[in-house]
Amino acid sequence: MIEKKEQKKIAFYIGSLSKGGAERVFVNLAEYFREEGYRVVMVTQYQREDEYDLPDGIDRILSDIGEEKVTAGRIVNFLRRLNKLHVIWKEQKPDLVLSCIGKNNFMAVVTTMGTKTKAVVSVVGEAKEEYPTRVMRLLADFLFSRAAGIILQTERSRSFFCRKVGEKAVILPNSLNPVFIRPRYEGVREKRIVSVGRMDANKNQEMQLRAFAALKDKYPEYTLEIYGDGELRPHIEETVANLGVAERVFLPGVVQDVAARIWRASLFLLTSYSEGVSNALIEALALGLPVIATDVPSGGTEELMTDEVNGLVIPAGDQTALTRAMDRLLGDADYADRLGREAAKIQERLAPERVNTLWKDYFEKVMDK
Repeated sequence: MIEKKEQKKIAFYIGSLSKGGAERVFVNLAEYFREEGYRVVMVTQYQREDEYDLPDGIDRILSDIGEEKVTAGRIVNFLRRLNKLHVIWKEQKPDLVLSCIGKNNFMAVVTTMGTKTKAVVSVVGEAKEEYPTRVMRLLADFLFSRAAGIILQTERSRSFFCRKVGEKAVILPNSLNPVFIRPRYEGVREKRIVSVGRMDANKNQEMQLRAFAALKDKYPEYTLEIYGDGELRPHIEETVANLGVAERVFLPGVVQDVAARIWRASLFLLTSYSEGVSNALIEALALGLPVIATDVPSGGTEELMTDEVNGLVIPAGDQTALTRAMDRLLGDADYADRLGREAAKIQERLAPERVNTLWKDYFEKVMDK
């Protein structure tokens, strides 16, 4: 009788499942591997109120040390966190753990030492922001070179790390959210300009407002809708009032049906100073929207767009360039439509079945070493 081979086990390690881009990618990947027959566990340091739901069949473990931290200093707490995470790996015995975001990657490499679990670290944002100091960069180079695998999202990220890390790393894209896989809208587009993202200083929605205000008289029939919420919402609301565009700017907050809301819009804006590879940008391109996006330092926009081929790319923080680009697309519907048609081709490139297979093949390669 042939003995049945035990299913491989994959752990995902992240701070929480709060509703952000990296968290959504982790939940989607966890669901995919569960459906492929792997045993899957999600390990998070914290549990927040507003989080993504985990699919059935995926266990969740908290690595937070709880009330112990109240009675101890920072160094003791740090050592306790390391020990607790190490114990989790010893007990759960995953074949591979995927971590992401800053110090989580350090924790994953250190705590899997002495176990049979192979650590794969991933950098999903701007590397300089995840590892801003010289000490953190040195630690990243030292620890990443000892990880079983390294995943980056852009070619520009390679140059941030030492040569050994850069050569060892692979570039794996995020898959497209299936909700955004639909035929491109081919009717007369609604005179709406849309944007999706957290309301914070990095997303720079204020630049959108000022560019829109500069064009409001030339295009009086257009409105601007900014989907999302965050700490800068009061400032954005105040800016809307001060610019005299309150009747034409709408802030719906966080909504569940983003794809349906923006599908027929005339223009999508991404004005961030910094991003990894923006999921919101991927989704807007997939819907076939004419897009204007900033060229972020990580190269995330460059991975998705070619200027004047499937959208317009402008320098980050350049309000004049944004105003000109908006004027160009709003004033030439045929040109905007050509860009949108080309943008929609990203559906095939980032189709979940294609991208998830790339992740699976890489994980298998790491586990079989």
